[in-house]
Amino acid sequence: MTFEAKTSGSDDLKAVISAISTLVEEATFEATPEGITFRGMDPSHVALIDISWPNSAFEKYECDSDIKFGVRIDEFSKLIKRAEKKDNIEISIAESMLLVTVGKNKKYKMRLIESSATDTPLPKIPYDAKIVLSSSKFDKTLGDVGVVSDYLTIHMSDSKADFSGKGDSGEVTIDLDKNDESTKEISSKAECTGTYSLEYLNPVIKAVGSTANEVTCEFSSSKPLRIEFKVANIGRIHFYLAPRVES
Repeated sequence: MTFEAKTSGSDDLKAVISAISTLVEEATFEATPEGITFRGMDPSHVALIDISWPNSAFEKYECDSDIKFGVRIDEFSKLIKRAEKKDNIEISIAESMLLVTVGKNKKYKMRLIESSATDTPLPKIPYDAKIVLSSSKFDKTLGDVGVVSDYLTIHMSDSKADFSGKGDSGEVTIDLDKNDESTKEISSKAECTGTYSLEYLNPVIKAVGSTANEVTCEFSSSKPLRIEFKVANIGRIHFYLAPRVES
């Protein structure tokens, strides 16, 4: 069994591990000759993250067979955070241990855990609405809504979109301007509205947003929200969040 993956710089791996840590305490990765993947759902089954990291994204990548390895994500995160921005991070497996080399001179060994992963199918949803905007714009909008509400409501009609929130202290509505350079696309096949928890949204946006240039939000009324992050050195990060069910 041969498995070795080396990043160029540490920011992307930090973002990935930070995003995963917002949902689960233990993570099972799957390495194949094509690259590394992770898919996991939070214990309450409200949010799901799906990550595909192709071999071409690594400075060096070797894997001659399919391998699953499990780690405690908070322990893994502590090691990764010791890296400076320019430090390469190299991971490999030997004798039930994950070997992590940070930069040129820091070498960690971390005990692997029993893989507890179950196959998590992705939601198959025909989405009616799509919004593409810069990650910084989305992060700022979530902050604006979070001042008055714990939930973000997205509304689309006739290719017009707005984000809103309502709470005990008041409410806010933010209209998206198609002519704003931070808004890349607003399109819809039908009028739709979805309400989603900022408790789940905010940590993931904070984790990945700094490395992502833009985010794509797709949703339909009363259906899960799907967010795709465009990160230069990572193939795909999809985040799914179930809508709030009005009681």
